[in-house]
Amino acid sequence: MFAELQKVFARPEPFQYYTAEKLWNDPHISAQMLKYHLDEKADPASRNRTFLDRSITWLAERFQVGPGLRIADFGCGPGLYTIPLAERGARVTGIDFSRRSIAYAREQAANKGLSIDHQWQNYLDFSSQQQFDLIIIIYCDYCALSPQQRNRLLGIIHQHLAVDGHLLFDVFSLSAYRERKEGTLCEPRLMEGFWSADDYFGFLQTCKYEDEQVVLDKYSIFEAEHSFEVYNWLQYFTRDEISAELHECGLQVVDWYADVAGSAFDPDAAEIAVIAKKE
Repeated sequence: MFAELQKVFARPEPFQYYTAEKLWNDPHISAQMLKYHLDEKADPASRNRTFLDRSITWLAERFQVGPGLRIADFGCGPGLYTIPLAERGARVTGIDFSRRSIAYAREQAANKGLSIDHQWQNYLDFSSQQQFDLIIIIYCDYCALSPQQRNRLLGIIHQHLAVDGHLLFDVFSLSAYRERKEGTLCEPRLMEGFWSADDYFGFLQTCKYEDEQVVLDKYSIFEAEHSFEVYNWLQYFTRDEISAELHECGLQVVDWYADVAGSAFDPDAAEIAVIAKKE
């Protein structure tokens, strides 16, 4: 027991562990993630329906989405953006790590008679002969990646972005970082059964890394015969840091916003939305 508790409270190096496979493809957990995605009033996995509608309307106007526009949604989930963008006539590709989310997106597209290329794969491994007029990464997916993964992703984006194409993504700001607090929580069936269909005890340890501006939410789950951990890393950014990472990969900022619904940039906002293009 002592050794297990030592492991629970151990403080890893930033981005030392990567557990996305467990989060997105475990049969039970992925079902819970999809349920969160489809909850129109909640924000844990996808933003609420009201925000989504505003975001899609602004995005369609800002990038003149219509017939023939080539769009790739990296981390498309169950198709909350791919489907409405395809309904406006765009040629849409969606890439996601979750087999369950992609299956749902394909089913919904088929039901609507839409031809969308929903691909089940890690977008860090994406390779295609296509180039896109618009690539989107929505809901701060970029923040969950290590510096090395972000560099790799931006290289992939640069390779697949058309000459006059644009990248739209959002990140958490330092204002949001300052609101995060360290702490530990332990509960039976932590998050109301989210982590397992069986009985379990769950620990949530939140660690802040001041030098790196990173927060870790570390979940340690103990069932009767099994235990596992999930590491949810989040990087928080300034505009200068975003610009530097983009520039290193041959991309430059075009516009700043407070969110992906086109709200005016606010230095005190919890998020920063970015439009970039090739340099």
